[in-house]
Amino acid sequence: MIGYLKGKILSLTADTALIETGGVGYEVLCSASALNELSGKSEGEVYTYLQVREDGISLYGFSSPAEKNMFLKLVSVSGVGPKMGIAVLSGMDINTLAVAIASSDVKRLSAVKGLGKKTAERIILELREKVSATAEVPAAKGAAPVLPVQDGDEDAVVALMSLGFTRAESVGAIQKARAEGASTIEEVIRAALKNM
Repeated sequence: MIGYLKGKILSLTADTALIETGGVGYEVLCSASALNELSGKSEGEVYTYLQVREDGISLYGFSSPAEKNMFLKLVSVSGVGPKMGIAVLSGMDINTLAVAIASSDVKRLSAVKGLGKKTAERIILELREKVSATAEVPAAKGAAPVLPVQDGDEDAVVALMSLGFTRAESVGAIQKARAEGASTIEEVIRAALKNM
């Protein structure tokens, strides 16, 4: 599996980057934020996901491990393939996406080109259930206590955990965000991400 590439940027198009590393040029289908990071540079890096199918091999690129993690969560949803996952991440940044999932904002999600209302609803339903299920694992094994959160903050915890943070990190950042005066779920998530 190719998980990361760093090398010379040979060319950029609207959605791909050609990166040379070790004498080999890799064509990578990138998210908008990854392309922005590479734009104007002679060398760059991307975190990658390799898809192998009967009809070909594709390499997808992301600007950070958090963005790649969100992509992997998106493509785990039935009906969402890698191209749709890239489209969602190109249509909104991961902070906005996390807020949309946490607050069940179907309208915001379905504003992404090519993403219908039913698929947006499925993303919200499946990702929230998956993240909630993983949140229960540490407590069940006795590895760590379930940290308490205020009423209404569980959605923010779920959103942050969907970005790859642990429950403890998420709760701590949310409590700090509340202490700093954040009130709505969007403000709490944005402030918590700044504190991570």
